[in-house]
Amino acid sequence: MARRYDPERRQRIVDAAVRVVAERGVGALSHRVVAAEADVPLGSTTYHFTGRDELLLAALRQVNDAWLARFAGWVDAAEPDRPLAPQLAGFVHACLTDHRNRTELEYELYVAGLRHPAVRPLAAECVESMVALVRRRLVHDEATARALVALADGLLLQLLLTGRPYDESEAVAAFARLLPDEAGGA
Repeated sequence: MARRYDPERRQRIVDAAVRVVAERGVGALSHRVVAAEADVPLGSTTYHFTGRDELLLAALRQVNDAWLARFAGWVDAAEPDRPLAPQLAGFVHACLTDHRNRTELEYELYVAGLRHPAVRPLAAECVESMVALVRRRLVHDEATARALVALADGLLLQLLLTGRPYDESEAVAAFARLLPDEAGGA
């Protein structure tokens, strides 16, 4: 029997892995479940991804790429003549409302690094990319860029986990404390 040429199969498998994690969580990710979701033979998943960690990494890479593209778009659209704190608070708000499902997926994969050491370098790479984007365009020192990204991460994670209502004015005040030129207005 001739082998069927299917150049999109690997991508369909990655897309299926992302859907499995989004719908059922990281714990449900397996070659068998992903193969069924992608409607491909089980051997296809093991051909393209030798282990579960490789499959998890491919899913995280795809989700990170989408997250970073959205974040880079937000950074590029930030208005330099407006205070940054309310703009950052607005980004957090959008992550919790307009993009909540994608944000939950991103953090589910991000936190998977606690149990799957193979994921940690990719999660760290995402954080470093966010810091670089903030530093390049919005603030010019490393410490402030790291603090802003850490605060946004912390706010998002806490709000997603606790279900506490988002208080945008509280977030503006917190971001302003990290921005010397804006602290007086907080």
